Amino acid sequence: MLDSQVIEIDGIFVGTAILVDRNQTHRFYATHDNVRSLHNMIVPDMTALKHRVAQTFRRMARCDMGALGRLRPQGQA
Repeated sequence: MLDSQVIEIDGIFVGTAILVDRNQTHRFYATHDNVRSLHNMIVPDMTALKHRVAQTFRRMARCDMGALGRLRPQGQA
């Protein structure tokens, strides 16, 4: 590990980008369940990594909110 950078999405810590070589290759260490599918993903571009993590995090958050809405008893809003 040459360096690391915390990744936060919407103020929530979701993981760390670890610089693994001098060619700017980064490995993602996921800490949040919404981005667990990206754990150990390797990308050559930090901007692309942050974009992918944010996209996945927000998509999974929307899915979680939809599931919560279905758990309400009938007749309650």
